[in-house]
Amino acid sequence: MKIARIASLVPAIIFFLVAWSFAAPRPAAADDPPAIAKTETPPVIDGILDDAVWSDAATTLKVDGFKTFKPDYGKEPSQRTEAMLAYDAENLYFAFRCYDSEPSRVKAAVSKRDNVFQDDIVFLILDTFNDRQGGFGFIVNPLGIQGDGMMDVSGDMDESFDTVWYSQGRIDDRGWTVEARIPLKSIRFPNKDVLTMRVLFVRFFTRTSEQAAFPPLAADGGSILGQSQPFRVSGLTYKRVFELLPAFTYGTTSAAAGGELARQEDLDIKDLSLTGKLGITSDLTLDATVNPDFSQVESDAGQVDFNLRYSLYYQEKRPFFLEGGELWQFGGAMEEAPLTALVYTRTIVDPTFGFKLTGKVTPRDTVAAIYAQDHLPNDEIDDHPDFMIARYRHTLRDDAYLGAFYAGREYGPGYNRVGGLDGRFRLSPISTASFHLFGSLTKAPGADDTSADHALSAEYMLSNRKWTVQLGYQDISEGFRADTGFLYRTGLRRVAGFVQYQIYPDSKFFQKIEPFYWSYHLYDTVHDMWETVNVFVARFRLPRKTMVRVDGVLANEVYAGHRFDRSGFGMQAESQLAKQLYLRVFARRTGSVYYDPDNPYQGYGTRASASVRYQPAGQLDFNLSLSYVDLYRKADREKIYDYLILRGRSTFQLNKYLFVRGIVEYNDFRRRMTLDGLVSFTYIPGTVLHLGYGSAFEKLEWTGAEYVESDRFLETRRGFFFKVSYLWRF
Repeated sequence: MKIARIASLVPAIIFFLVAWSFAAPRPAAADDPPAIAKTETPPVIDGILDDAVWSDAATTLKVDGFKTFKPDYGKEPSQRTEAMLAYDAENLYFAFRCYDSEPSRVKAAVSKRDNVFQDDIVFLILDTFNDRQGGFGFIVNPLGIQGDGMMDVSGDMDESFDTVWYSQGRIDDRGWTVEARIPLKSIRFPNKDVLTMRVLFVRFFTRTSEQAAFPPLAADGGSILGQSQPFRVSGLTYKRVFELLPAFTYGTTSAAAGGELARQEDLDIKDLSLTGKLGITSDLTLDATVNPDFSQVESDAGQVDFNLRYSLYYQEKRPFFLEGGELWQFGGAMEEAPLTALVYTRTIVDPTFGFKLTGKVTPRDTVAAIYAQDHLPNDEIDDHPDFMIARYRHTLRDDAYLGAFYAGREYGPGYNRVGGLDGRFRLSPISTASFHLFGSLTKAPGADDTSADHALSAEYMLSNRKWTVQLGYQDISEGFRADTGFLYRTGLRRVAGFVQYQIYPDSKFFQKIEPFYWSYHLYDTVHDMWETVNVFVARFRLPRKTMVRVDGVLANEVYAGHRFDRSGFGMQAESQLAKQLYLRVFARRTGSVYYDPDNPYQGYGTRASASVRYQPAGQLDFNLSLSYVDLYRKADREKIYDYLILRGRSTFQLNKYLFVRGIVEYNDFRRRMTLDGLVSFTYIPGTVLHLGYGSAFEKLEWTGAEYVESDRFLETRRGFFFKVSYLWRF
């Protein structure tokens, strides 16, 4: 079998890459990391940096040598920044003094947590294990509004992570300041008397599009976490984490029936759930949940759902699955690769109970595992399928690792089981290689045979100040399945490449010019045909977080045994036009395909989107967005359809805990309008109260016997929900 031939090469390839990773040149070793002592007088978290700890050299790591890494590396930022770090037995503390010569132009708003990324912000990235494999991210805007996330081994931030910490910020006549306290219960760390951690301080400037860091980041310095500042601490007190999160949700739904809205009692919700967390060690936690509350406070924004070749992807929003989500990422994952995720937890629809284990079992070995029993009452095969997912990762030198996966779904007499290896290797300070090799075993209910298939990918990445090069190869057999993941195409072999050159003009207007070429050439093994995509792009970076991009596309697509033209051209732009106004637009006109497996045909059309965010005051936020797609048949230029979605969202943030939000969405294609209102109070992640109301209107009317199309809106659905939960920490 082909998979056997591929698998036979894997040990030799891995051995070669591991050896190369260890043999590759390394930056010169740093001096012994500085040690900071515990403070006996912790700061008051009020955003005013007048506490004695911040001026005590023995108990505070204080830095001020920030350099830019965007738009260029190693430059003096337009404004000075100081950052400080301290600790006591149970908490870490950090503070920033962000100087600004024009404080009135500082971009900040009172918003809900995790909604700060269009403001001026500061980051603290904390690698508590000193292994360069990941870091906790704590983000604060000038008014103390929080964001948090997990930085992965590639330096990307997963913003879905939430934990409990405390912050305050103030704008003054010198700029702005923030202070924060991170309880040790909110993070994982080695339980040792003396330990070394790593920290990276970052500041984002909105109006100048600068991003600066300490230690300064170099384009040829290796991984982001590898360039962070090591420091030593001692005497941290580990207290076993024990949390309980009870939640109660109540909801009612009414739907149109016989000309009036009637209560749908079978859709009513009266759920009491309980989720718990237990710290097995300081760096390994067990989560369990019974009848978990997986209701979403806000519905997913509408997407174009007509004439699709593949399923739509929706982000996970349910808290039980979010922590440790960065561990599900795997090596060899290229942009727009067919295997998007091996673990896509939204495939677990409505669990009755579940367990999750995340953390380290040794300083170099990380594990993550989920077991959940789903609840699908209308499923004809199995109304309680079982999900079992496991991840293991062993740290090599620097940011390199070797890992293993298992992801299985058992349903009645059938199953889908996926297992395999992945890895990442540091070849030099500017280059990495990564791979994955997964095999799937699938047995359909009632089938006598089991299908054995594979998914293979390898990637090479090089990045320095002027060049970014990415090369990759994917091979996915036709029968490969990943029921726990997100896979949009099988039966292919694909070679992909990306080459970008960075130009830094001596100009105050153009900060960076980035011409690049992205391409893939795919052999469709099902239809024995080739397809290709070639994208030629010129991208311009300007102040005010402005980006302008123009592109040309030469492409075709294989579908149902036919080859269709997908060539065209497009443009994108986004900018913080003013302190109160942000704009983003996108448009592309290309060849298109009408995806009818029995009678597909060549078309052409336009895909466009736009969004405007207006903040007339620090507590008001208005958003308007548009999505549009159309399709014309090329043979006779007849319009087949156009699809328009308009969505407006208005938010009044009374304070950092409480907001009122209204959403109006109109889907012209479906002739449907929805209205949603929400009052939301979040004290800390887990301690929340939500009160929501929603209505749906369709262009229908009741004739006395049936519903028929109309030019007027009729309310066809109405819902109300209430949710409350409280986080107990013991």
